[in-house]
Amino acid sequence: MTMLDKPEKDMRLDGADISDVVEQMSVAGGFGATNLARAVDILRAMKADKNCLKFLSFPACIVATGLRGAIAEMIDKGFVDVIITTCGTLDHDLAKAWGGKYYHGAFELDDAKLHREHIYRLGNVLIPNDEYGGVLEKNMQPILEELAKIKSEWSGRELIAEFGKRLNDESSIVCQAARHNVPIYVPAITDGAFGTNILWFSQDHKFKLDVLADEKELADIAFKHKTTGALMLGGGISKHHTIWWNQFKGGLDYAVYITTATQYDGSLSGARLTEAVSWGKIKENAKYVTVDGDVTIILPFMLAALYKGSNPR
Repeated sequence: MTMLDKPEKDMRLDGADISDVVEQMSVAGGFGATNLARAVDILRAMKADKNCLKFLSFPACIVATGLRGAIAEMIDKGFVDVIITTCGTLDHDLAKAWGGKYYHGAFELDDAKLHREHIYRLGNVLIPNDEYGGVLEKNMQPILEELAKIKSEWSGRELIAEFGKRLNDESSIVCQAARHNVPIYVPAITDGAFGTNILWFSQDHKFKLDVLADEKELADIAFKHKTTGALMLGGGISKHHTIWWNQFKGGLDYAVYITTATQYDGSLSGARLTEAVSWGKIKENAKYVTVDGDVTIILPFMLAALYKGSNPR
């Protein structure tokens, strides 16, 4: 076997479906396309490995887009066993589940004008103030009142699951996770409207949040599962918590990372997965790949290709 054992092949796209396109990417060569095709192969191997516990990590920003429904669908199809994300995921997911409307906007809008008109801008997504904070406060308080009567101290994972049980939205990440017993861990659970509402509620009620309970559960998960894999969408605390806890069981066996960040500023978000090998967070012999690009573009293609011919839950 030599370095020149795999010649490139020209693509033919007329009449091709998404799965065909991704398959052709794997043999056509071409920079990021090869990594995208490899990512699909790794995710397919993760799903086929019955001993593999599958992590999914992502930041909240993509939940403000329609990709929210795609992530909920992943859970419903059995491609996710554990979720690690940020507090804004709860904010956006719950706001939408309770009827909050998000709108198309643009990156170049006048933000001072948006502020005067009580509209938040998240990238090119527009969120009227009342469709976000007001919706959350109105709907969270009665549920917290109910939960406070059950017990006075909750872990973040327990609390999120209880909210999920009270939703009826097929496109809700929190709802689908509750239905399929997929735990959601939010390491920085106070870093958003969900956490702030809990703080306000705790000022007038006997109600505590045990932030260490989730960490103990993640430690148990890492030590109890010999084989683990992860799909990491974007970086930050969600990515780090995923690779950090897997370090203690010898590293991930499968890993796919999608990012737009550069590695040359030393950031975790920019760090390629090969860097995690040096820390023991990914095994030396693991199947892993970093895909450079916008998750909202790349993930739909990957999932569409992945689902073709796959067995549902």
